[in-house]
Amino acid sequence: MNFLLHPPRHILLIKPSSMGDVIHALPVATALHETWPEAEISWLIQPAFKDLVESHPAISKTILFPREEFRGFFGGIRALKWANSLGNLKPDLALDLQGLLRSALMARAARADDVMGLSDAREGASFFYSSIATVNPNNHAVVRYMALVKALGCVSSGPIFHLPSGKMPLNFAIQTPFIVIHPYARGHGKNLTQEQVIALARALMGFSVVIVGQGKKMENLPENVSDWTGRTSVLELIGLLRKASFVLSSDSGPMHLAAALQPERLIAIHLWSDPLRIGPWPLESLVWKHGQLKLHHQLTEESRLPGRTPSLEEMSALGRFVLAKLNKI
Repeated sequence: MNFLLHPPRHILLIKPSSMGDVIHALPVATALHETWPEAEISWLIQPAFKDLVESHPAISKTILFPREEFRGFFGGIRALKWANSLGNLKPDLALDLQGLLRSALMARAARADDVMGLSDAREGASFFYSSIATVNPNNHAVVRYMALVKALGCVSSGPIFHLPSGKMPLNFAIQTPFIVIHPYARGHGKNLTQEQVIALARALMGFSVVIVGQGKKMENLPENVSDWTGRTSVLELIGLLRKASFVLSSDSGPMHLAAALQPERLIAIHLWSDPLRIGPWPLESLVWKHGQLKLHHQLTEESRLPGRTPSLEEMSALGRFVLAKLNKI
């Protein structure tokens, strides 16, 4: 069903965070642009993730949500001033992909003619929508977001992930093929331990290993490891992931970035999280869960059940698997 009576001239896409969610929303912008190429599409986003969308061919403008500035004693005043500034936008259509009360209020503060969101929105956000796209909350985020596109009557050739080309970090001197390990994650119990990373790196002897991400730096790493923890921007992370021969990552935003860039050269390591809902989107990506390594399209409903952390021997086995795979190329 198409909720719109007329093609929109200005669309406001609200998806401030996080990295993985922003990446999953990229195909929405592409589909909107394919359907209404003359429409101006603005993306409301946190500054940390703006580099993911600023060069997108569908995006005309980014609107920054400086959430960190709204903390402290005068944070509320600054937030109100920022929210009032949204009133100048006046889009024909605002799409709330964040699905929270604050994002729905942002859409209303922007004085949108029509505000559309998903049926699995939380915190009462749906009370502020004028249109709702029905979704299955157990489906992958990409499927849920693209349901909104379908409800708008957009014609899409499928999820397309436009990402910037990125750049290599300054002083990155590794010339030989290298493997990236991203062990960090925001969610509790998703991180890989130092012992697990060491076991994996030792099994990858013969290749240079690069550790990336935001977390506590690890010590006593094997000699083939170069630790770039906390030393890369988003664009530099993209540059490294594009050049990597293979990527092994915890369930995290950088994992989704790797999946969008090199889906066939990724192992996503899931501990307790549901890979069918928040795992890598591409069917050709590999997922480790509860002792089993499977292509995404081989996952079953059992994959949703809570899993466990890999043993050190299982981490070594993953390293040997990657070596064998690369030696065939």
